This record gives sequence, structure tokens and C-alpha cells, in this order.
Amino acid sequence: MFDVHYHLLFGVDDGPKTIDDSVALAEASIAEGVTHIVATPHANLRYPFQPEINREKLQALQERFEGRLTLALGCDFHLSYDNIADLEHHPSRYTVNGKQYLLVEFAELVIPRSLSDVLLRMRSRGIVPVITHPERNPVLAADPQRLKEWVGSGCLVQVTAGSLCGDFGRQAESMALHLVRKNLVHLVASDAHSVQGRPPSMRRAYDLLHRDFGQATAERFCLDNPRAVFIGEHLPAQPGIGDGPFPRQPRKGGLLSRLLGK
Repeated sequence: MFDVHYHLLFGVDDGPKTIDDSVALAEASIAEGVTHIVATPHANLRYPFQPEINREKLQALQERFEGRLTLALGCDFHLSYDNIADLEHHPSRYTVNGKQYLLVEFAELVIPRSLSDVLLRMRSRGIVPVITHPERNPVLAADPQRLKEWVGSGCLVQVTAGSLCGDFGRQAESMALHLVRKNLVHLVASDAHSVQGRPPSMRRAYDLLHRDFGQATAERFCLDNPRAVFIGEHLPAQPGIGDGPFPRQPRKGGLLSRLLGK
């Protein structure tokens, strides 16, 4: 399997703290049958994105796993003004393996309508935004129809393996499964951070998809499509987007929680 969203690099964000932590995390993925991992450190205000340091740490890890695991670099790209401005000039600094795919994470409090224009501008420059874990975003949980617009414009969608397995709660699980049923998912990735806190879970997700949706779907999400992203190829032909409204998501709590879709 190919895992294209993964906080593997040690000491750069909220993932592993030491190289031994990174090695233990990678070993957990190897045990699940993962052969390729894209290390995707955060690129945001809290965790400065340092490509040179990231490459050095990736190389140190690759030497530990030569012949057992193939590693590449990308990032968990947050849509800040500075990031977007720098992306215009240095897209390969942020994209997966320096190719055309870019993992994009939205804020959890508000997603301005203008961000649709940002995604379209990326597409016009040959960048393919991969919208990460929308099932865990309270704004998109309240308005999932926006994903149809973005997918229709050429964006991809990645859901978290643990969401499909219920690790992020009932709402995230329900949303992830609805997205799968409506053919609005292209990739499953672990977004792994640590062995204990947020393990890979790719095998569990693959087995669930195989059982409930069939082998072709499981392989499309965990092997075929992420392989294309890893090496920078076009995705194989995908099923058409499903019709009909999304079921209403359960909302709990007070006014603020309801406004945020929580």
C-alpha cells in the first residue's frame, strides 16, 4: 500500500520527537503492508516549513529502511497568505515528490468562499489540490456539498484511515462513509503521528473497504490512486460523483457548536 499523508519526520511538528520514534512508526506501517510513504510535515504558522532540514531527516530515515520502504517528501499545506504566495513561485517545494499533487488542509473554524478561487488558480497552474480529511472538518461536515464543487473542478479528496474505522468519532466515521458512497473519495491515508497516539491503521481501513465496498474500491483508495500521486501520474478513470443530498449530520451542544457543525 501507499500512504501519502504521514507525519513521519522527527522533531519538525507534532509527529515523532526522535528518530527512534519515527523508526517505530514506520515499522508499524511496514507490518501493515505499506511499501511507500510520503512524509508530510505541517507547513503552517506553528510549525515553520524547512525543506532542507526535511530532506536531511528523510534521508536519515531512508537509510534505515533501504529495500523495505520507499520514502518521499510532501507537506501538510495550510492555506495561509504566505504559503499561497510562496507556492506561486516554488510549487515543487510543497508538492508530493516535487510533482503536481499538493495536500491541502482547511481551517476548522471558517472556510471563506474565496478559497474556491484559490483552488481554481492552483489547477490553472497544473497543481492538483488533494483536500485532506474533510470528514474531520466541522465546517465541511456542516456543508459537504462544497466538496462536489471542488471535485468537479479537478480537486481530489483524501479521508483518514482511522475515520473509516471510527477512531475519530461517530460523525467523522459517518461522513467518511457517505463520501465513499458518493464517489467523492480518491485516497485513504493514515495521517499517522505516533504509534500510541495516532497509529497508521491502513490495514484496518483496507479490510473495512474490501468487506463493505469490494476489492476494487479498497485497491483504488489504498494502492492505485495513491501510487499515481506518489509518482506523479494521472489517476486512473474514477467512478462518477453520486447524486442526491447528504444526510444531515448529528449536532450537539450549544449555539457555537451548532454553527460549527459539531
